[in-house]
Amino acid sequence: MIERTSVVAALAAAALMISLSPAAADSMDPLMLANPCAGCHGTDGKSKGAMPTINGKSKNFIAKALRDFRDGKKPSTLMQRIAKGYTDAQIDALASVYGK
Repeated sequence: MIERTSVVAALAAAALMISLSPAAADSMDPLMLANPCAGCHGTDGKSKGAMPTINGKSKNFIAKALRDFRDGKKPSTLMQRIAKGYTDAQIDALASVYGK
């Protein structure tokens, strides 16, 4: 069962990610692109909550997942809206931050 504080924290992180996404999506700096990810997935990609850990996944896995979210092939509540703003080059740069 998810605690109320976890839900509140996730909602606050989602609001932060949405507000950061447009600025980050204009950048090719991988660390700038990763700013919105940290809200839910942790600054190091190791989630401490209900969101999946992305640190250590392969670059190809992360890039494919982001493209699938962006292109509507993978359903989500929030990731489709975030990934929609990224180009293929930005997705590849972003995957390099957390992927191995």
